[in-house]
Amino acid sequence: MGDAFIDSLELFPRGLVYVGMGVVVMFLAKLVQDFMTPYKIGDQLTHKDNVALAVSITGYYLGIIIVFLGALYQPLAGIRPVVDPADIGAWNLGFTPGYWRDVLEVFLYSIAGIAVLNIARIVVDKLVLYKLSTEKEIITDQNTGTGVVEAGVYIAVGLVIAGSITGQGGGPETSLAFLGLGLAVLVIYTLFYELTTPFNLHEEIEADNVAVGVALAGNMIAIGIVTFKAVFGDFVGWNEALAGFFTFAIVGFVLLFGVRQIADFVLFPRISVAQELAVDRNLGVAFIMAGTVISVSAILFFAV
Repeated sequence: MGDAFIDSLELFPRGLVYVGMGVVVMFLAKLVQDFMTPYKIGDQLTHKDNVALAVSITGYYLGIIIVFLGALYQPLAGIRPVVDPADIGAWNLGFTPGYWRDVLEVFLYSIAGIAVLNIARIVVDKLVLYKLSTEKEIITDQNTGTGVVEAGVYIAVGLVIAGSITGQGGGPETSLAFLGLGLAVLVIYTLFYELTTPFNLHEEIEADNVAVGVALAGNMIAIGIVTFKAVFGDFVGWNEALAGFFTFAIVGFVLLFGVRQIADFVLFPRISVAQELAVDRNLGVAFIMAGTVISVSAILFFAV
């Protein structure tokens, strides 16, 4: 217990560097988003009290930090213990040249992640809510349902990016390949979700149905976690990597679809979940369904 506490204290100053970097990354992400949007975000949030945009931006920041943590989750000098016998019992802060190389690597990965997240969000938006203009829905109509879906897109895409850059082996080409595969899984699952719901997803979201937006966002985050698992880990070869990816992708599809069906009967045996979402716009049911599929995907991540 005592030795572990000392080790933690030795790592603490170096860990604070990454905490500070996380704040800087979020600030840079804000600047990039300000640059890429034709409207003034500050004006929308303060003068027009645009909750839809606020929800979307919340998802954006969560997605950015998920990417940052993916870059940080490496066997780096900044987060591994100091094992030099000469340092035992001494306060070694570990600010070595290797440590600063690791800091720079995490920072560069994070900057690249900001760019990819902003670009991928536009692509996924066009393919997920392909019948709607998300900018019009969020800025002009202040459609909170659309804002929730976009927040789900940011978080799901952030998970895919984080998974594609973690681990050792491979290189930029493998990260880009699995990023593309992961985004494809997100889009295909969303289209599959739309096909397996008895209501028109686009019509409900366009009508500012927040409950349907929450349910869809929850499913996107859930498949994002599954996809994160599919692309997570060290790259040892294309055959093994692709086999693992498609196995987890298929299992995730089947599992999440099955959970949705079972939850209808087990959690809400006397009501129609589809009616609660589309007709009654029941936010309580929407949050429970979203929480259920996210929980099951998290179990899959840690149990397999």
